[in-house]
Amino acid sequence: MIEHKPDPIAPGAPFRQPATPPPLLGVGRGALGLGLLWLVVAGLFLLFAPSGEGAERGFDGLRFLSGVVGLFVPVALILLGAALRHDIRGLRDDNARLAEMIERQRAASPAQQRPAAAPARLAPARPAPAPPASFSSSRRAPSAPPRNTDQEALPLSAGQGTSQGTSGPPLARAEFIRALNFPDTADDAAGFAVLRRAMRDRASAQMIQASQDVLTLLSQSGIYMDDLVPDRARPEVWRQFAQGIRGRAIAPMGGIRDRESLAEIAERMKQDAIFRDAVHHFLRLFDRSFAAFEQEADDAEISALSDTRTARAFMLLGRVVGTFD
Repeated sequence: MIEHKPDPIAPGAPFRQPATPPPLLGVGRGALGLGLLWLVVAGLFLLFAPSGEGAERGFDGLRFLSGVVGLFVPVALILLGAALRHDIRGLRDDNARLAEMIERQRAASPAQQRPAAAPARLAPARPAPAPPASFSSSRRAPSAPPRNTDQEALPLSAGQGTSQGTSGPPLARAEFIRALNFPDTADDAAGFAVLRRAMRDRASAQMIQASQDVLTLLSQSGIYMDDLVPDRARPEVWRQFAQGIRGRAIAPMGGIRDRESLAEIAERMKQDAIFRDAVHHFLRLFDRSFAAFEQEADDAEISALSDTRTARAFMLLGRVVGTFD
């Protein structure tokens, strides 16, 4: 809107031309008068001031130069200061007009904004044709049909639906573990069915969403959970973590030692505030979720959960932030 300036006389133009002509050189009559007054006073002083004993010996260049500097430099400073003051006042006026224009357009835009929100409220049960949000769990690009690949980009949002956080039947521990590992391929119907059921449980949905967020961010840095092979910690070590023990006792949980990935994440944690917030949010939710899971899970279920993609992300990120130190 600012790039295509309307006609200066058009009503509602964001930058209207002033009704009166601008002051000479943008400095105003006061500054000009002050400058002229200084020229007159200083000129009279230099003209009638006593010249001293050395005046009879000829032209004094140094005295002449100092007189010129003393005569014109203050005038230049006066004019410069007045011009800057005028420009600042003009910028303030333009900002005020721009703010007024934005407020008018905001007041006129609600009727145009409502239709944009309608598709979200009336979204059909089937996924939209546009590609859904996804993450890659392997750095290898699929070279064959999905059923013959290991793990490619997964349309996770298709499995979430619109029922996140709603009430439903209690989620079995085996289903919770399966949901934390996410579907293996885009054709994993059973995996998506479990994921949809998990997204109907509020606590599980929060954990899964946080995991999906960090897996997506990690894949943007070329870090994929299927490429990481951690040293597995015993179930009793995981139980100690769930019971609040920290330090060397739970150090085996930080079993991912991929130096390149750890260095990349540590550097991104320093520079990317969004990534850093997502990581800390994920770690807090995993801590809380696993503490509740451990109270009823047996050792086999804890081992199965520790081998999920979500648990690998926890090991990797926890090692970077010092959870296992």
